[in-house]
Amino acid sequence: MSKNPLLNALSASTYIVLVVAIMSYVSQTQSNKPDTFFAPIVFISILTLSVAVMAYLFFYQPLQYFIEGKKKLALSLFTKTVAIFATFTGGVLLLLILGVL
Repeated sequence: MSKNPLLNALSASTYIVLVVAIMSYVSQTQSNKPDTFFAPIVFISILTLSVAVMAYLFFYQPLQYFIEGKKKLALSLFTKTVAIFATFTGGVLLLLILGVL
């Protein structure tokens, strides 16, 4: 997506927050209704969409670099994006463990 690993990781985190917010809202509106045939369809559809979005955010630009023969740059961008995303994830986990969230 971007050549900036911070922006890529932030975009992934933002996407996750958005999906969770929408799922939380929908589950509150559906709390008194039984699950239907469509619940697993929606779940798998959201999972598939999320895999595609994350693949785009994490792999698109590094793949472009790799195809252009810039293998070290591709690996560096991918590794930095994953490291920053892992830091965000670890920070949220720490806040959960400490009871802040």
